[in-house]
Amino acid sequence: MKGERIHVLEKGNLPGGACDGYDIPGHGFVMRGGREMDNHFECMWDLFRSIPSIETEGASVLDEYYWLNKRDPNYSLMRATVSQGKDAHTDGKFGLSDKGAMEIMKLFFTSDEQLYDKRIDEVFSSEVLDSNFWMYWRTMFAFENWHSALEMKLYIRRFIHHVGGLPDFKALRFTKYNQYESMILPMVKYLEAHGVQFHYGTEVVNVEFDIEKERKVARRIVCKQKGKVEHVDLTDDDLVFITNGGCVENSSLGDQNHPAQFNTACKSGGGWDMWRRIAAQDSSFGHPDKFCSDPERTNWMSATVTTLDDKIPPYVRNICKRDPFSGKVVTGGIVTCKDSNWLMSWTFNRQPQFRAQPKGQLVGWIYGLFSDKPGNFVKKTMRECTGKEICMEWLYHMGVPVDQIEDLAEHSANTVPCMMPYITAFFMPRSAGDRPSVVPEGSVNFAFIGQFAETARDTIFTTEYSMRTAMEAVYTLLNIDRGVPEVWGGVFDIRDLLNATVQLRDGKKVTDMELGLKEKLAMHEALKQIHGTDLEKLLVDYHVI
Repeated sequence: MKGERIHVLEKGNLPGGACDGYDIPGHGFVMRGGREMDNHFECMWDLFRSIPSIETEGASVLDEYYWLNKRDPNYSLMRATVSQGKDAHTDGKFGLSDKGAMEIMKLFFTSDEQLYDKRIDEVFSSEVLDSNFWMYWRTMFAFENWHSALEMKLYIRRFIHHVGGLPDFKALRFTKYNQYESMILPMVKYLEAHGVQFHYGTEVVNVEFDIEKERKVARRIVCKQKGKVEHVDLTDDDLVFITNGGCVENSSLGDQNHPAQFNTACKSGGGWDMWRRIAAQDSSFGHPDKFCSDPERTNWMSATVTTLDDKIPPYVRNICKRDPFSGKVVTGGIVTCKDSNWLMSWTFNRQPQFRAQPKGQLVGWIYGLFSDKPGNFVKKTMRECTGKEICMEWLYHMGVPVDQIEDLAEHSANTVPCMMPYITAFFMPRSAGDRPSVVPEGSVNFAFIGQFAETARDTIFTTEYSMRTAMEAVYTLLNIDRGVPEVWGGVFDIRDLLNATVQLRDGKKVTDMELGLKEKLAMHEALKQIHGTDLEKLLVDYHVI
């Protein structure tokens, strides 16, 4: 298909959505968030092998990404701190009791249908929720206790092959720069070189459909450009790919001296309002209010911090145990301040994070899961804080002497806060049909893509999910005779399952479990039955027995 026939209608002034990274005049460097990636994002690998690098002649984006992470593998040397920058001494342990491990195993085997509209704290007790496991999990993936038990189960199954890599992040991969410059920009340049037309500042407010019993056709796109309503009429032969909802809808930036605004009455946003209008036309188009009606349950805040001189970097180095200016892995993922009232985590990825970043400066990212709690040092809620005040709270948890904190936050850093009311909207408890299928039954010329479309087995809040839904949409509507790469099958690999079982129990063998007499006798008999078999060898090799 010729590029000239492809149009991207983009509400913002730049593409990329939540995969952003900008130097905003009057604010400074800003990254609203960052996606963690693993070695089995199969659709991502498949896509980026076709996108040329904008830095290395003759190489693809995948080539660069693969070479970088092979040469400089990611891992953390300090996953969590307490008491103003001291090592939390989690020692890479999950700290789960047998009861807690059994609760996780029970969730793993529970059918999806039994988890519809259930919360995590309905399936996990304090045996899980007070463990290191939950601290690692919730800060890495941004889960809250009231989020979807179904999504929790899907995440465990999706990343079962990486359970052992949770405490030190050796499971993760990162790009060289922020994700806008490393991922979005090469794609945009590739598409523009082929004539694809991007229409920025264009907000789609509705897609109108003809709905019949066995046939659904998108007939008109209604959009706004510079406040003027426009219409794009569609035929059966046009193809419309709709990103419904949006995790960064209604996000707002503050600056060094002003907090980011959060309207607690805010229950709508561009992508949500569009989805509501679409959903009102047919029940198969989902139920957006399951996700966006309670921003107090779906928000958290981030902040981008830029160090301006040589005073703060030594504190970063003291915690991450690496030279942050080396160009290699720095923190190796987030460092969680375990005793933070905001449940603050922070990270510095490879530097520079921006091509235009001045030498001698570091750009890092801070986030807090509880924006409504007063800080430990700054006695304000995170949502009330200016960039300077968020930086002060961060410096306190890094161990900066309290008499130096305010001066360093004011003169040695620039911090830009960001409030995101819907950043974890997709984690809200849900049931079948709350998200539309990528290609709804009866669709003639349209599909849904992104984090609020439904596909099989993959998990949302990942770049992989966006690419998978888009690939599935295109291949289906265009009848492409090529399979979408399968979700990595670790959940069906007995080796991964055995390894995860042992790792969850911090390396303890199943024979070390506290069992009653009846269970001990049953285990003794089972071990006797498999003695001398390949099954026994497998269990020994993976330290189960």
